[in-house]
Amino acid sequence: MSLHTMITPDTEAIVTGAPLSRRRRQLRKAGESYGFLAPTLLLLFVLMIVPIVMVIGYSFQDRAVMGASSGFVGLANYVEVLSDPGFWKATGNTLYFTGVSVAAHLVIGLTFAMLLNSTLIGVVPRAIFRALYVLPWLFTAAVIAVLWRMLLAPNGIVNFLLTTDVEWLASPQLALGTVTFVNIWAGYPFFMVSLLAGLQGIPGELNEAATVDGANGPQRFWNVTIPQLRPIIVSLLLLDFIWTSQQFALIWMTTGGGPIDVTEVLSTFTYKLAFAQYDFAVAATSAVLVLLMSMVLAVLYVRHQKARD
Repeated sequence: MSLHTMITPDTEAIVTGAPLSRRRRQLRKAGESYGFLAPTLLLLFVLMIVPIVMVIGYSFQDRAVMGASSGFVGLANYVEVLSDPGFWKATGNTLYFTGVSVAAHLVIGLTFAMLLNSTLIGVVPRAIFRALYVLPWLFTAAVIAVLWRMLLAPNGIVNFLLTTDVEWLASPQLALGTVTFVNIWAGYPFFMVSLLAGLQGIPGELNEAATVDGANGPQRFWNVTIPQLRPIIVSLLLLDFIWTSQQFALIWMTTGGGPIDVTEVLSTFTYKLAFAQYDFAVAATSAVLVLLMSMVLAVLYVRHQKARD
């Protein structure tokens, strides 16, 4: 048997170097892809990974300030934070503030989304209502805080219309509920826009088939609309719970966590530890605990997205 007959197409490709050139092209494409990602990955590393690692390191030190500390203390800071009544008070306020806000965002957002998706409203009024309903989402937290502080002032428009003289943001009985109401007003458009997109993606044949089968409005809502929107609703609830539980600017600029500690949440509690008491190690410990809570929700969200895909 001659050498020519022993060379197969595969061995000929290896001899001529075709697979090697293909491999080089694949490596070059991969290198280009990672090259485009490199600036973003570098920013994430510098602005996210490094600070997180530093904060975790501070949580095991004693009064760490800008890299200087008086020594490693192990879990002592965690014991101190978890035994602090103020931490649990802030946790309870955070759960109330977040739970009520997220539930109200869902109800109000779904109601307005169904209203805007209804054929009972003309095209022009529908466009006007969409612009009006989405306005709160366009304002920053600073603008919202200043606006509502003016409206809820003792001599503001709210007390004028209600003919009362109530300290809405300074009353221990009303402050937390008032701040929660402001957050609800500011956040429902996110649900409204997302659910409106979901409603417009529901095939009309499903509602027509349910109507032919004798289903009334509420039955079509619970058996057609809600099942079609369930993936979107679950995603929105998880995302909104993560975002709302970390709300800081709105509360800090309206009540500052007061009066006393009525509106103190985990974000303002941690901020005060760091920049009012200058106890950066304990503040870092509180931040790590908040991070762990957020990671639980993030894992649930990622698992839901994978299951949905």
